Amino acid sequence: MTLQLLQFKPGIVKDITEYSAGKNGPFWVDGNLVRFKNGYPQKIGGWEKEQINALNADGSITSTETTIQGIARKQVFWRAPTDGEDRIAVGTHNHLYIIENGALYDITPLRDSTDQATTTTEALDNSETSIDVASVTGLKTAGAIKIDSEIITYTGISTLTLTGCTRGTNSTSAATHDSGAVVTQVLIGPIATTDESATLTITDSGHGAKVGDFVVFRGAVAVGSGLLNPLTAENLNRRAGYQIVTVTTNTYTITGPGAATSTVSAGGGNAIAIDYLIGTDAGLGSQTSAPALGWGIGGWGQSTWGTARSASSSDISLENSSWDLDLWGEDLIATVRNGAIYYWDTSGGIGNRASLVSGISGATSVPTVARTTTISFPDRHFIVGGGTEYAVGGGGNFDPMLVRWSNQEDFTVFAPTATNTAGDQRLQIGTEIVTMVSSREETIISTDEAIYGMTFVGPPFIFSFRLLATDAGAAGLNTMINIDGNVFWMGRRNFFTYNGVVKELVCPVQYYVFDRMQTDYIDKVVVGHNKKFKEITWFYVSNDNSAGTINPEPDSYVTYNYVENAWTIGTMDRTVWLDSFGAREVPFAFDPNGLLYNHETGLTDNGSAMNSFIESSPREITQNGERLFMIDKIIPDVTMSSDTSLYVDLNARKYPNATEVTKGPFTITSTTQKVSTRAKGRQIAMKIYSSGTTDEWSIGDFRVNAREDSLR
Repeated sequence: MTLQLLQFKPGIVKDITEYSAGKNGPFWVDGNLVRFKNGYPQKIGGWEKEQINALNADGSITSTETTIQGIARKQVFWRAPTDGEDRIAVGTHNHLYIIENGALYDITPLRDSTDQATTTTEALDNSETSIDVASVTGLKTAGAIKIDSEIITYTGISTLTLTGCTRGTNSTSAATHDSGAVVTQVLIGPIATTDESATLTITDSGHGAKVGDFVVFRGAVAVGSGLLNPLTAENLNRRAGYQIVTVTTNTYTITGPGAATSTVSAGGGNAIAIDYLIGTDAGLGSQTSAPALGWGIGGWGQSTWGTARSASSSDISLENSSWDLDLWGEDLIATVRNGAIYYWDTSGGIGNRASLVSGISGATSVPTVARTTTISFPDRHFIVGGGTEYAVGGGGNFDPMLVRWSNQEDFTVFAPTATNTAGDQRLQIGTEIVTMVSSREETIISTDEAIYGMTFVGPPFIFSFRLLATDAGAAGLNTMINIDGNVFWMGRRNFFTYNGVVKELVCPVQYYVFDRMQTDYIDKVVVGHNKKFKEITWFYVSNDNSAGTINPEPDSYVTYNYVENAWTIGTMDRTVWLDSFGAREVPFAFDPNGLLYNHETGLTDNGSAMNSFIESSPREITQNGERLFMIDKIIPDVTMSSDTSLYVDLNARKYPNATEVTKGPFTITSTTQKVSTRAKGRQIAMKIYSSGTTDEWSIGDFRVNAREDSLR
């Protein structure tokens, strides 16, 4: 009997046979929720859910837990120097949020609000039926207004005059009003209910909303009565709002907070205002990419004349909704992919919503549509990749290969002049710009086919552009990351890095990952960094996704340790990930259910056991596997906590394609010196795993006691 050392090279190898992995490594061939440190595998840290609290209608923080609406696609963390508050901005496929002091603030920009305001241009007595106003922009052609406490209905608009006015309606009194009095549009009793139904019908003529859009009520009063009535003012006016279910020209339905206790035809009060959040028309609302099936899409002769064409991955894809989030000092610039650019000003207060950059005073030629954005360093230009062209007077065409940049230190000025540094450059290789990241004094731009470097050189050229590589484009908006001047990204069938030269990363799980990935959803891949352990992780949608083909979200990951040069794989459902930063001492991420988790915290999956394991390739004890051998002892080398129970399966087989014979599981604790077993074969493999809530372990070099047996 002799002791044999079982040593394996760091990382997991899946793209060769297990027998070859044993002969050429030997390597580890499978694993989940493990990492490599100093060449050896260990269980990763756990994660815990962070509670996010909802707000009352007045903006005060409750103790009620809430979640974000939509699937998180982008997030950024920063500390505002003005007030010292730590903030997380989160962009989902239908919302934009700020998380501050553990509370969720909806800062999604508004498409429209019903409480449009103007002023009177003459003094009014209490009987006048025509009212002159300074502007009618945004006012309905017929409706109701409020001046001071008086509600007035009108039947039409003639130039700047509201006509057919009925004074003192809805239990208010007709009154006199000064010239310059504020006139505000109101909705009267727009909410209709049906007893024992949660469906609410909202009447708002010409609302312009679409199915899937969100609305927020302000100033609504309770509809119906009764102790168990869920349609209270607090519930109706909740800041989270409601999603539209069905639409007609002048009405739409939502699902209320509960079933109504009575039938009401015109409820909600005399002075309701409704905020309409940006949605479908602004590029939000699409959780999953979908094929475009219009005329001219796809190859000629695809399908047959007069027959509807089915959706397939070969068609042009309409991308899922996402955001780019950039920090301009302590403020936030938020860009809807294939939509507009918005700005959130910290000084406006946490309850302030983001608004169009193009609407800021002094803004010129801001792209009305943009695909991706970033901020160059250290020169600080706001860069738009894929956007509307510059055109004098506005109205430029959209060009998905156009790079535009603002004036230096001014993200609102895109019109180039002789005295500023704004400009543009069209890239040549590819059909669209996919993503950009700011690196070490260089901005790396990926089209769907090529990689470009963009470097600030100053006037008169402002920026120089270099073609860095072809056939190396990034797979999606959130697949590229900069780490200390080195850029890493996932392509459509491989992985790349750039540190002055573009190189393909040697990845021993490449075919496993891409063959397992649902490539129709590759645009949902998101990359994250864990600097403590020098790990880059891409989360992707696998063929094993339990959601099937209807809006699946990432459920699996592949991780590259750039110090160990080791790859690992596993399952974890995260849609966005951000590394530790400042007061955020650990990485944090959202799952598809809108829950926020702090990682590298504790030893569990939010209180449940983690399915952590590592499995080796078969290892031959005798040279070339000529003889069978008998193993009667395993000597473990493990660092583990005193309350960890580690399990080992010993898998033996006579030939590479023979059925494995498993011995075990054998339990290993912190005091285990050896494990007795009887296993016979030419190759031996180990699977090491744990299933408890207190498990913490790191594996060293195992040994087995083996003796040669027969030839067969």
